[in-house]
Amino acid sequence: MQAYMKSAMPYYGVYASGQKALFAIVFANHPLPDRATWLRAIELLWRTATHREERYAAIALTGYPAYAPYHRVDLVTGIYAEIVAVGAWWDYVDEIAIRRIGPLLRAEPGAVTPIMRAWATDAHLWKRRTAIICQIGHKEAADRDLLTFVIDANTNGQDFFIRKAIGWALRELAKRDPDWVRSFVADRRAALSGLSQREALKNIGP
Repeated sequence: MQAYMKSAMPYYGVYASGQKALFAIVFANHPLPDRATWLRAIELLWRTATHREERYAAIALTGYPAYAPYHRVDLVTGIYAEIVAVGAWWDYVDEIAIRRIGPLLRAEPGAVTPIMRAWATDAHLWKRRTAIICQIGHKEAADRDLLTFVIDANTNGQDFFIRKAIGWALRELAKRDPDWVRSFVADRRAALSGLSQREALKNIGP
């Protein structure tokens, strides 16, 4: 596991299915009394982890259904920003981007959109990736103006994870709005990488 993830932090060797089952038991048997305690538990799991599964537990706790009322915008610039910046790898970042920040963006676009616009031009690679992929799963509700901005801000980069993210975000939107994606790619043939274009048009053709 450690070699596959190219991780400096070791693993206990618990597969994803086992982690999910274990977290469900622990979270159910040890309810947290309030938002401050919940957030502190997440921070402790993340910051004191000695093995990668402990950090996965922190991320799982952020999305545990019992604590859905605690899921607010301040997390984006708080613990989520920390996980993205410190974690700096796709197994941490993509979950936070798509399943935590994405729903907050839909619920509070006025508050979260400016943050994602700022992250799209941030020096940190993984904040930029987050801004690009955070609308995956939004389907027809995707904010095309935001998607255009975050992609256009990153077309000059050479990093694989950014190029892949651009293609992934466009490919997902193409499932619902293929004409928009075709037009978007056609208008940016010279700017988008070949990888981004191939991924974007993978299921719809040019």
